[in-house]
Amino acid sequence: MYVTSIYSIKGGVGKTATAVNLAALASFEGEKTLLIDFDPQASSTFYLKVKPKIKTTVKKLLKGKSPIANQIKATDYIHLDMLPASAAFRDIELLLSQHKRPADMIREMIKPLKNDYQWVFIDSPPGLTLLAEAIFNASNLVLVPVVPTTLSVRTYNDFKKFITDHPLRPKSNYKGFFSMVERRKSLQRDIMNDWNFKKEQFLETYIPYLSDVEKMGVYQKPLLGFKPTSDAATAFANLWAEIKKAAVI
Repeated sequence: MYVTSIYSIKGGVGKTATAVNLAALASFEGEKTLLIDFDPQASSTFYLKVKPKIKTTVKKLLKGKSPIANQIKATDYIHLDMLPASAAFRDIELLLSQHKRPADMIREMIKPLKNDYQWVFIDSPPGLTLLAEAIFNASNLVLVPVVPTTLSVRTYNDFKKFITDHPLRPKSNYKGFFSMVERRKSLQRDIMNDWNFKKEQFLETYIPYLSDVEKMGVYQKPLLGFKPTSDAATAFANLWAEIKKAAVI
């Protein structure tokens, strides 16, 4: 089981679209895939037409008293399942703060699924929180979308500082990539042209800002479900291919 969390300190960077499209791409290849929606906006849950509700408390989930497998929902895609966002998750920060080892709790929660899924994707909420740290520690890869703007680059630097101060578990890694790119804007071109991809631990693939990505909310589908040959779908496919090359399962 290879766990990839899609994370950003700030919202509005294409995080959820990335999570949904990568999960869809993995499942369309016949790989058993799980998407976990920890974002309170429940956008991933909405995109996949899953009811945003689980039948237990997050306290029982975190303590292993309610099996996580019982809360997982099927989606319209044969190899793709989902743990939907839920109002029950509103208390998760408080519960983590009361635990002796909060950074381990998400990893322990999903551990029973290790033989059920080849790929797990986590749509993480924004912010540097206890939940974020627990998600990092549960992940083999933390994937960070960065819009090529001054503010977004600054938040990526804040993330890197946090990782330096709070090292990821030994098997974890992080990679950034440019998202919502508008090449017609000179500032964005300048940032990307001057970027040291290797030093910054960045993937080469970037995701352009295209209307088809926004239409995911209209169709409530990943790009493969309504525009599989579009430029946006191709960009995500290229990103997925690059991630697979970096993944060691």
